[in-house]
Amino acid sequence: MADIKQASFEECLQQLMNALEASLLEEAGAQLDELHPSEVAKLLEALPPKDRSLIWPRIKPRVQGEALKEVNEDVQTQLIDEMSVDALVKATEGLDTDDLADIVPNLPETAVHSLLLTLDYKHREHLKKVLTYPQDSAGGLMNTDFITVRSDVTVRTVIRYLRLLKEMPVDTDKVFVVDRNFNYLGSLHVSTLLTEEPEQAIMPLVSTEASKPILANTDEAVVATLFEQRNLISAPVVDEHNQLVGRITIDDVVDVIRDQAEHSVMSMVGLDEEEDVFAPIVQSTKRRSVWLGVNLITAFIAVSFIALFEATLEQKIALAILMPVVASMGGIAGTQTLILVTRGIATGRVTTANIKSLINKEVSVGILNGICWSVVIAVATFYWFDDVGLSVVIGIAIIVNLIVAAFFGAFLPLLLTKLKIDPALAGGVILTTITDVIGFVAFLGLAALVLN
Repeated sequence: MADIKQASFEECLQQLMNALEASLLEEAGAQLDELHPSEVAKLLEALPPKDRSLIWPRIKPRVQGEALKEVNEDVQTQLIDEMSVDALVKATEGLDTDDLADIVPNLPETAVHSLLLTLDYKHREHLKKVLTYPQDSAGGLMNTDFITVRSDVTVRTVIRYLRLLKEMPVDTDKVFVVDRNFNYLGSLHVSTLLTEEPEQAIMPLVSTEASKPILANTDEAVVATLFEQRNLISAPVVDEHNQLVGRITIDDVVDVIRDQAEHSVMSMVGLDEEEDVFAPIVQSTKRRSVWLGVNLITAFIAVSFIALFEATLEQKIALAILMPVVASMGGIAGTQTLILVTRGIATGRVTTANIKSLINKEVSVGILNGICWSVVIAVATFYWFDDVGLSVVIGIAIIVNLIVAAFFGAFLPLLLTKLKIDPALAGGVILTTITDVIGFVAFLGLAALVLN
């Protein structure tokens, strides 16, 4: 199977677009047949909508289903809208329960009904169970394809049972031990089964500490952190009554980590990580105009403070030249702290328990950076304008703004999180407004006092 590396992806995309431009649809379809579904999904996201529509029907149904769960939501919606009910059922009927649960909410009702009819009673009930949990929870991530054994058997019995199954679920590194009522008791690594004596009872071998279950309502970000901390390949999921309801595997957690990274980057500029890069012009304009409007409001707030010092600015034009330096230094310093703390909150390393220590540390960094760079900027200002008073004013303003930026960069993410506002989305705009206002007021206010 061909692999798309960063260098060869461009070549593969160019070949595909050339084939589509020449109307060689069969050749284009054959090219995609050689690729992994995730690679097909990446290519689909890189194609304009009209080219997706041309190539999509040429992709095998099995690959279509796998690709649908990989593409972003906007592209997924487009492709689903272009498929018949029969085509949707053929594409999705072979997917795992957790993957089906991700796609089903976006399917038309007729397709969902037809799809459910293709499932046996067991898989249908499993799918319904997964759909009862929020999509961004452990229950929404889990699949129901796992192996359980009773606690009162031997290693020989378990191995015989596994051989009768003929095939184990993907990423099975352990089997789960339950009692008669399906209460979770612990897990047993497959490697342990292969190395222990056949007559050994399994209960003494069961690992309870290393494989603590994850509650089904646990947020997916917490799940990702648990997998990272415990070096897990899979983990059991239980309900509030300790009933084993599913299993989360590492491939699903990798998707969560990737989505979190994309969300953090895109949210800082008010964009949705699920947005199609080739979304319609009007749709993209509407989405981005909201953020531009918010930015305009914050810009006018900053400008209104500048207007308070109009007389001072008229007397000394150098102030207008140097104002962006003060605002920019504060904005960069604050953003550094903001990103650090936001990431710390997301990974669980920053909480209300240690935020005071972190704020003290960041303010100390702000003081040291402020002193250091105020000297550099003051010297540069004196060399440029030959004005000692102006050099002193901008130096003090830099120190003040970097301290304020450090404080609010550390404090804002926790405050926004408490208010249930995404700090990655709103933190940057609020922080920039604060550092601009404080920077301008400190610089122009000191100038009004010292230079007049």
